Amino acid sequence: MSEFSLPDNDESISLSSEEALTLANELSEELHGGAISCADSRLIRKITAGLGDQRGRLRLTFTKSLASIGDAALPSLYRILHHHHNVTARRAAAKTLNLISNPDALPYLLKAFMEDEDPVVQGSSAGAMASIGPGAVDIFLGILVDPNCTPFQIGLANLGLSFIGAKAPQALRKAARSEHVEIRVAAISALGDQIQSLKDDEAKTILIEALDDPYPEVRSEAVTLFGRLYDSAEASPLLIRKLRDKEAQVRKNAAFSLMKLGVTSSIQPLKEAQNLEDMMDVSIIFQLAINQLEKLSELDIIS
Repeated sequence: MSEFSLPDNDESISLSSEEALTLANELSEELHGGAISCADSRLIRKITAGLGDQRGRLRLTFTKSLASIGDAALPSLYRILHHHHNVTARRAAAKTLNLISNPDALPYLLKAFMEDEDPVVQGSSAGAMASIGPGAVDIFLGILVDPNCTPFQIGLANLGLSFIGAKAPQALRKAARSEHVEIRVAAISALGDQIQSLKDDEAKTILIEALDDPYPEVRSEAVTLFGRLYDSAEASPLLIRKLRDKEAQVRKNAAFSLMKLGVTSSIQPLKEAQNLEDMMDVSIIFQLAINQLEKLSELDIIS
């Protein structure tokens, strides 16, 4: 018979396998009725003690129950997230905090993100911070320039910023003009949502300015975003100009964006740029774009 213990500063509660099942069944009935009633501190401890249960269906019931209880469950969830020896419980705690989505949890989630070695805990903590929204923007931006963060953590921070997107327009516009290139790249990538959903003219101006950023990483991201957001008439002159960028990756991305947008008027500029190109891998991308756009042009003629 396995047991699942909750480290608690006040009282340690354990559930046997049978007790966990009975509790889950009782909670399921209450959830079916709408909400958990009479959630005192001892009941919260009992529910959180089940977060380490290896039965996924039971864990889901406990997670939903704690989310229904809400803020009153936060202290117990923080303790599990930071101190429980069972990684399954820590993962479940982070996922539950995602459902509750209380801004007060941000520092606790950041601590778990930075200190827990489990990638699922890190990912769930990042997801919970992103769900909380604008309040997490500065946290994610700080992660991007933290030398102690791993590439995996930086990737999660980028995803978090993209998820928040248009929910924090002012913060992202400010970040897009940061002195840190890593922050500018992430902010430019995240601007797409607000340009599309909010018709944000200032964000659009920032994106156009980013095409001439001194750092190629920023220019590359801006060129790629142009291919996703803009219609061909608006984007083509700006993208054609970037076919002569001094950075190879920017030139490649410009060709890909022109191809994605179906800018058949860029066939000749692509050929001219290819004639001047001295890097084989870039020339190959130019030729691919030319081939695809010529096929598209032929279809337009036939139709």
